[in-house]
Amino acid sequence: MADLARIQLDAAADGHVLRLGGELRRAAVRPLERAIRQASPRAGRALFLDLSQVSGMDSAVVASLIGAWRRAQVAGGQVTLGPMSQAAERSLAMFRVAVEPPAAPAPAGAVEALGGTAYGVRDAFWEFLQLAADATFAVGAALTRRAPLRLGAITQQAIDIGSRALGIVGLITFLVGLTVAFQSAYQLQQFGAAIYVANLTGVSMVREMAPLMCAILVAGRSGSSIAAEIATMKVSEEVDALTVMGLDPMQFLAVPRLIAITCMVPLLTALADLLGILGGFLVGVFYLDIAGEAFINQMLSSMVPWDLVSGLIKSVVFAWGIGLIGLYYGFKVRGGASEVGRMTTASVVASIFYIIVADCVFSVLFYVVL
Repeated sequence: MADLARIQLDAAADGHVLRLGGELRRAAVRPLERAIRQASPRAGRALFLDLSQVSGMDSAVVASLIGAWRRAQVAGGQVTLGPMSQAAERSLAMFRVAVEPPAAPAPAGAVEALGGTAYGVRDAFWEFLQLAADATFAVGAALTRRAPLRLGAITQQAIDIGSRALGIVGLITFLVGLTVAFQSAYQLQQFGAAIYVANLTGVSMVREMAPLMCAILVAGRSGSSIAAEIATMKVSEEVDALTVMGLDPMQFLAVPRLIAITCMVPLLTALADLLGILGGFLVGVFYLDIAGEAFINQMLSSMVPWDLVSGLIKSVVFAWGIGLIGLYYGFKVRGGASEVGRMTTASVVASIFYIIVADCVFSVLFYVVL
């Protein structure tokens, strides 16, 4: 049902305020002209236009407003545009008329800026929770066969997120294990306890470093890719096309990516565990002259199954959060190509922040509570 046209003229100190709203079509021209004549903008009198509630405006109404502006110029008056809706902006943009813009508002103070930021964070967090709930429900429906499970799309996403990341994840975690072993050896050698490099390397890689580094690499590589793909589809209206065709974008786009990243990150973490320990093993054998069998036995004696399990639990939680954050920023994009880049960058920053915060929570939970 069309929104009825609304025309309201209110008196002001130096003129009148004309508030327009609803669908302004040809039938609204006559009452609009009567209101403008009643306002009679002339020398010392101004007409302030409030178009913030306009949901549609055709060329006849725009021509009426332009006529009022020109008559006011001749009479020495002034017509000033105030707040306007997107529909009003689009209608006025078709006519090249130099209407004087309203004065810029005073800059917000520090307290106002802080309050605005807090409200913005609150609204963004609420939107993220809504998307997370929708995506989780869609994944649950797919896994329980209440919705189609697109195995081909999941396999393709798993290849992109998992197998193509093996090289970079393996290299980085190997170097991290090497570095951890060298740094610990420098201190432990002073006390004749070089053998404990095996303990430190094994426990630190399995419980902390491998899940953390793997998640950060996946966030920078695959999380940004998810955000960029969805954002590009959003800008090019492919997401709207899916909706028009009767396909749920959450089921069609989010489910394969979430399932794939949640399955692949724990596997990448297991690989990172092995390669990180390998880096420490090489330092122990070739730099500290520790026998290979002694290094392995010492490392295994210092570890329990919970060390491996806790690292894999972290990797699953990290992966789920990275996927949701990438989807959130992808679906959130508005505008053109510049917005795609901005949202992709924001998704990486938010993912890394989430990983660090979640790791701190897990540290408190695993080391203090449990």
